[in-house]
Amino acid sequence: MEYRRFGDTYYVRMDRGDEIIGSILDVCRAERIGSAIYTGIGGCGEAQIQTFLPKTGEFETRVLTGMLELVSLTGNVISDDEGELCHHTHAALAYKEGGEHHVAAGHTKSLTVSYTAEIELRPVMGGTICKQYDPETGTGFWSFPE
Repeated sequence: MEYRRFGDTYYVRMDRGDEIIGSILDVCRAERIGSAIYTGIGGCGEAQIQTFLPKTGEFETRVLTGMLELVSLTGNVISDDEGELCHHTHAALAYKEGGEHHVAAGHTKSLTVSYTAEIELRPVMGGTICKQYDPETGTGFWSFPE
């Protein structure tokens, strides 16, 4: 992984074997970024895509492997109640299976780069977005501390 800052934006290039979400969090920790949004594209060899099931409060995970074209990545980094960084990431991946083209998309737990990924990381300026737990849904939402 290599990254540079131009203006208020970080541009991150990831290489074969890098795990995208963990690498984004590493950049945020290294640069002391408490909250940010990001987008990206690239090629992956493995992805864990999840669907949240409100009835059970759990995620159903699907693991994809092979040549996965990361056609869209979008997400955010925020701080939880203890100040630890956490992410909320969604991705869409295109792949070929049985001679046909398919797309899988959803909440994303992890993505491993097969040849490269290009990420634009934009820190929140002038404040920090935090995560507030919601007991009704069993998940967390943005909160804006004073």
